[in-house]
Amino acid sequence: DGEPVVVEEPPPPPPEPSTTTPIEPVQVQDALDADSKLRQRRVFFGFDSSNVEEDFRQLIQAHASYLQGNPNANITLEGHTDERGPREYNLALGERRARAVRQLLIVQGVSPNQIRFISYGEENPVALGHEEASWSQNRRVEIVYAWQ
Repeated sequence: DGEPVVVEEPPPPPPEPSTTTPIEPVQVQDALDADSKLRQRRVFFGFDSSNVEEDFRQLIQAHASYLQGNPNANITLEGHTDERGPREYNLALGERRARAVRQLLIVQGVSPNQIRFISYGEENPVALGHEEASWSQNRRVEIVYAWQ
């Protein structure tokens, strides 16, 4: 009579299996790196030009296809110039270059909401020399991925 009664409750049921597997940014990055075209993320330009040369159109098409198939992927287009010319002019030129790449991506079906752009002008060179070999490496748009 005086002994307590212990009632054991059954264990909770296991959680329902998830129907979606979250994709880690590292896995998405690996997917980008596996495709030779997508590994290339720099579009180069001629002196004082924002015209995208034919050589880079397939590269832009590859990134457009990837972005269309991955709506959670976003990019920032970073416009750069070489050191020649006034700072304000180079900022505007870097922006024109980024906008040119952006326009080609949009024409190929990428949502404008997936694309940001910024100009660094001459502020972030990848080559530090003061000759054409360095300048040609600095006249570029870099495609930088981010995921939501």
